[in-house]
Amino acid sequence: MKTEVQKNIVETFKKLNEIVSSFSEEEFNTIPYKDGWTAGQTTQHIILACSGYPKLFGGNKEKTIRKYDEFVSQLDSIFLNFNTKMSSPEFLIPEKKDYNKNSLTLSILKIESDLLEETEKHDLTQTCLDFHVPGFENFTIYEWIHFALVHTQRHTHQLNSIFKMLTKI
Repeated sequence: MKTEVQKNIVETFKKLNEIVSSFSEEEFNTIPYKDGWTAGQTTQHIILACSGYPKLFGGNKEKTIRKYDEFVSQLDSIFLNFNTKMSSPEFLIPEKKDYNKNSLTLSILKIESDLLEETEKHDLTQTCLDFHVPGFENFTIYEWIHFALVHTQRHTHQLNSIFKMLTKI
């Protein structure tokens, strides 16, 4: 299981890094359409949503009394449906400012490294007790990592759309 999860982490972050690196510094901070986020804001949003996992996984946990991946299909149907518009919780809304692409790229690499390391260190079937997504029970470590990946995949898709819009490809 851990090998498959790590493979998915590497693949997801490879695709994210590829699209982020495609933007020029100017394009990275250009608003693509009215009320839209820039690529920089979208990348910062991913960073905000995927940070803090080592602390969460190192916190209070318990043995899971349900299937460790029970919420995976629900997460897939929510985040991988690119036709639905979603609102971000307030604490994950990126600041409106110009972002440094290199700095955000380094943050992304750190998150990928953290996720890979945490996958190795922990029993992925344990349930984390210190934080939960509204509308769900507490997630297992496996589900938290899956959440990070499908959320990142959703916004990688968004970044590809922003790039196409800005470069008229």
